[in-house]
Amino acid sequence: MSGVDEEQLIKELKGKGHSEVYARAYAAKVHEGELFAHHFALLREKRAKSKGDIAATSAPAPEQAEPRKRRPDDFIISKRLGQGSYSSVFLCTEKETGREFAIKILDKAHIQKERKEKYVLTERDVFNALRSPFIVQLYYTFQDPARLYFVIEFCKNGELLDWLQKLGSFDEKCTRFYVAEMVLALEHMHAHDIIHRDLKPENVLLDENMHIKITDFGTAKMLKKDSNGRSDSFVGTAQYVSPELLSEKSVGKSSDLWGLGCILYQLLAGKVPFRAGNDYQTFRLISQVDFSFPPGFPEKGKDLVEKLLVRDPTKRLGCEEMGGFAALKAHPFFEGIDWETLATQTPPKLEAYLPAMTPGEKGIHETDPADDELAELEAAVYRRQMGEIQVMSKEDKQRQEQLAQQAKESPWHSFLNEGELIIKTGLVDKRRGLFSKRRQLILTDTPRLIYIDPEALEIKGEIPWSNELQPQFKNMRTFFVHTPNRTYYLEDVERKSIAWVDTINHMLKLQKEQNK
Repeated sequence: MSGVDEEQLIKELKGKGHSEVYARAYAAKVHEGELFAHHFALLREKRAKSKGDIAATSAPAPEQAEPRKRRPDDFIISKRLGQGSYSSVFLCTEKETGREFAIKILDKAHIQKERKEKYVLTERDVFNALRSPFIVQLYYTFQDPARLYFVIEFCKNGELLDWLQKLGSFDEKCTRFYVAEMVLALEHMHAHDIIHRDLKPENVLLDENMHIKITDFGTAKMLKKDSNGRSDSFVGTAQYVSPELLSEKSVGKSSDLWGLGCILYQLLAGKVPFRAGNDYQTFRLISQVDFSFPPGFPEKGKDLVEKLLVRDPTKRLGCEEMGGFAALKAHPFFEGIDWETLATQTPPKLEAYLPAMTPGEKGIHETDPADDELAELEAAVYRRQMGEIQVMSKEDKQRQEQLAQQAKESPWHSFLNEGELIIKTGLVDKRRGLFSKRRQLILTDTPRLIYIDPEALEIKGEIPWSNELQPQFKNMRTFFVHTPNRTYYLEDVERKSIAWVDTINHMLKLQKEQNK
């Protein structure tokens, strides 16, 4: 190890205006980093000895006493936040301060077995090199005989992917804000010659104030350390990899701009631009830059995606050859963004982007007072026609007769569980972002909400029923079904969405009465 002179470093930091507390904490962190790297040097020496190559990797002993640093028992570890191939992430609380962190626990044996030392050291070095409000911060690193620990910033609002799955897509205002924050994060990374290489919604977290924090730097590349741009092995996620990685096995800063283009498309459309039945077919689409925009995709967003998803990495907006990040930030899609104050602004409320699919129809978030009045009339008529819905016991004679009739007459009876009675069914268009699929929606008396592909005659899914389920009327065609983890956006083909909302609410009421 280099043997950093801590007192000299503290003196230099204080000379630059930093406090004594900050200077000593920073110096200790630098020293911790040396000890961490030293551990892996010993691992490499051990491996070399086992192969008879003792002289290749001898590591000198530490040159100075280790300062007091954090240990596993300094933290109370609680719920699991995530799981990786050789690590797990948990929520933890520091006993001394009561502060919450995320703690990434890495298994040394697995790291050695899979030869992942380089990735672990890279992640630590990247965390230490970057200081941005849009990048997760590393606070402590320490180890015990079996494990390594990274104590990092806890982002209590989870992954951007979770929000995208819940809403289906983001509206243009939200997308503009969050993509702008990603642009600033990438600008900071690239200024430090760091390429993320696996940019995707799963690696974008949201903090307590709903600002983004980029994370997961295990596969990142530090250009100053790695002189060539070639990739030692395939890294990244199939749907987000750039064409140059597939064709040349090399990556540059522009590869992150490709990932940004994929995310921009996904946030607005609700799906990734390149999707196929398997990775091979997906890679083929990526290599050919073969994608299309669904109807309703915003024009300015479309133009930006087309300038990012370009086969030639030197032609992507934001790369040095195309004017750098200044040119990217000047694109019309970002009109109205105050780049200087973005980190302190209040993020817009996350809303799905669901414009009307056909001319003359209202967008899925649009309402009309006349619709509310008409809905009340429709609901009253529907209730008179249906009568009072009752959940009868399985032995009830009337119920048995209804089941027998359903078995004879309903084409959907075979898709139900034994003894399950249909309360309401009808065709709906199930929306997800700018895409929609026609489904036969069925509400049963158990109760269950299932949807079937009416052409393929296959069950495609089920809306999870619970006391937290909540239907919402939007207009005569549109209604939402809110669940804890997702909102379902549905359009009734017969334009009687109020009947669905009314019936679902009635079944919720009956269930609560039965559970008393």
